[in-house]
Amino acid sequence: MGHPHAPSRRGFLAAALALSAPWAGAQSYPNKPIRMMVGYAAGGGVDALARMLAQRLAPLLGQQVVVENRAGASGMIAAEAVAKSAPDGYTLGMGESGMLISSHLQPRAGFDPLRAFAPIAGTFIAPLLIVANNDTGLGSPRELIALLKANPGRLSYATSGVGTVHHLGFELLKAQTRTFAVHIPYRGASQILPDVISGQVPLAVVSAAGGLAQAKSGRVRAVAMMNRAVLPGAENVPAMADALPGFDVAPRLMLLAPAGTPPAIVDRLHEAVRSVLESPEFARAAAQQGAMPAYMAPAALAADLVRESASWARLISAQKIVVQ
Repeated sequence: MGHPHAPSRRGFLAAALALSAPWAGAQSYPNKPIRMMVGYAAGGGVDALARMLAQRLAPLLGQQVVVENRAGASGMIAAEAVAKSAPDGYTLGMGESGMLISSHLQPRAGFDPLRAFAPIAGTFIAPLLIVANNDTGLGSPRELIALLKANPGRLSYATSGVGTVHHLGFELLKAQTRTFAVHIPYRGASQILPDVISGQVPLAVVSAAGGLAQAKSGRVRAVAMMNRAVLPGAENVPAMADALPGFDVAPRLMLLAPAGTPPAIVDRLHEAVRSVLESPEFARAAAQQGAMPAYMAPAALAADLVRESASWARLISAQKIVVQ
């Protein structure tokens, strides 16, 4: 007979199984399709990039990666769905910088993006371009700053909405140059370039892909890239950093899992993402969408999200930006 206070063999077995279950699940991961949530409509820029990545992850993971669109609230609806999903690696989200901005402009959001996710990997940056109506004659960042300083409050600029990186990027430009221009928020980007071409609005911040195509056809002027890294196809467009050293603004995309996802699963996913992003073929495909692969490992991404969130919070406070 065993000691009356000794744990039973069955008890040891149950405890061992309980401890090994998460690891066993991670070892066999993935054994069913994975969902990748995207907070924007199908056919848009973020969606296109997510589908490019999902398609190439599938053979590396041995399972389908299915993109699911849940558009609305600047990506926050999809982000919240990911945050509240089971942390098992089967629901992921393509997050982007706008999520960090929205968390400061929409304080009633149902989650904190810095605590709700296990960062998997940085994936892309999607460069932005400042364009101008041809009649402005603008051709460089310095000319833009000079025009803004000579016309305080008399110029306007369009973006795809309050709280977008496009909006806050131009607000950062205003803050650093101590200039003022009126923000004209549009509901989406489709009408912005036609209105710049026609002169309805003199300036706009748009995605590089759309803006460069119109600039190359001579319908608008490409004034400045807002980030420092050179996008293929935009080698001749000056960077805002040429006039404002250190200026570097671009929406960043990253793959996220719910907080609590086992480290072994995070490792499996981030290694697959890194493998995809390192492919020269993938970089060429991303450039056609106006984006650049921008791999970042989980720990580095987690630290960078904290830094970026704090930077947006300071700018929102300094420029007194609110959502009407």
